[in-house]
Amino acid sequence: MHRREALKLLASGSAISALPGPIVAAFRKIHAGLGASPERNIFNAHQDATVIALAELIIPETDTPGAKSVRVNEFMGRIVAEWFSEEERAHFLAGLADLDSRAQKLFSKDFVNAAADQQAEILHLLGEEMLSEAAALANAPRGYRGSAPEPENNFYFDFRGLTLTGYFTSEVGYKQQLHEEIIPGHFDGCIPATTPEGSKT
Repeated sequence: MHRREALKLLASGSAISALPGPIVAAFRKIHAGLGASPERNIFNAHQDATVIALAELIIPETDTPGAKSVRVNEFMGRIVAEWFSEEERAHFLAGLADLDSRAQKLFSKDFVNAAADQQAEILHLLGEEMLSEAAALANAPRGYRGSAPEPENNFYFDFRGLTLTGYFTSEVGYKQQLHEEIIPGHFDGCIPATTPEGSKT
């Protein structure tokens, strides 16, 4: 399975269990390395703050951590930098800029500076546009059969998929929300076991 196909699976609501093990392992490896190479995050400070704000609207903190707590923004930055083509990357960054354009037009402020209810209003508009685009594809002359069509070049569709991917492949998101273990712990059979006091058994 191609890496982009894996992201589209999650964006369309498919379960993580549908992803091949190597893809899940790749996502887990990204999580494990977050913060180790900050230069690999494609976002500047303002873009990063915008990603955090929108992702937290999609998966807010409740009795479990939200998107910000599991560093979905950093995960997303790595994916956009390393997995996206140049064209896809430019489209995604343009989508972030469009959030500010929408917020400026509606509320005369950038998205990150808008009030929570104003940000939620923009999120609602993005969702409606995504659904309208999907409906238009479904009603096209050739039509679609089976699963719902995926909007093409829709920023919010991609952003939502990355948010879900980043959250539910994190240790916290998977174990606390899905209550499953993604990858069993590593076992080294040749390493001598030790007692709590440090003596070999």
